[in-house]
Amino acid sequence: MTDRTTRPDRGGDQPPRPAASIVPDQAAPPDREMGGLPPVPAPAAEPPPAATAGQRAGAVAPAGDVPDGDGPAVESPTPRRDRAQYGMCAFLALVGALVIFDATTRIGRAINSADPIGPKPVPILLGVLLLIVAAVYAVDVARGGAGEPEAGEDVDLSTRIDWRTVLLLIGAFLVNAVLIDRLGWVISGTILFWGSAYALGNRHYFRNLLISVALSLITFYAFAIGLGVNLPAGVLQGIL
Repeated sequence: MTDRTTRPDRGGDQPPRPAASIVPDQAAPPDREMGGLPPVPAPAAEPPPAATAGQRAGAVAPAGDVPDGDGPAVESPTPRRDRAQYGMCAFLALVGALVIFDATTRIGRAINSADPIGPKPVPILLGVLLLIVAAVYAVDVARGGAGEPEAGEDVDLSTRIDWRTVLLLIGAFLVNAVLIDRLGWVISGTILFWGSAYALGNRHYFRNLLISVALSLITFYAFAIGLGVNLPAGVLQGIL
């Protein structure tokens, strides 16, 4: 029996059979003459990854800006001198000079054998230290040093000054200065503490009055007993 078949309804030759498809992934049979396997094609090389923006920027950077180590060079800003700090340096130097001048001209020598050093060396030492601090501070400012802002302060410099609060505080201090000799510290201090609390926005009037009286009495007896300084009693003389 042959591989060819004919259709029953018509005669003739059998149509040609389609050729067998060749699977591209199928490996060819080994070469019998060479006795080995056919060469395996090398895998296609992967394309290089695209350069990032930083690498492209580093590629076009001038040679002078590239550091010896790894990473791109970062140019640090040139420090600016804060010339206003020289005023503080001058102030410290002036205070030191005045302290030394006052110690050498107005303060006398030791008046008894129990104090051989006398009162002069301490103010002179303080004046010399102030001059040294002023000189070191000036050198630091000249080299570009500047003080860092306080991180704990939450101050908005764009807001306006609350002049009402400032004036009320000034008024409370002035009233205390005027009435302390006439009415005494207990009364004037009570006005000072109560007025300061009111100026700063506290509206607990009766509680603030009790606290102010307590603070005035505590400070009065603390100065009198602890420090030996008698604050003016005023109209309460003989009662306190």
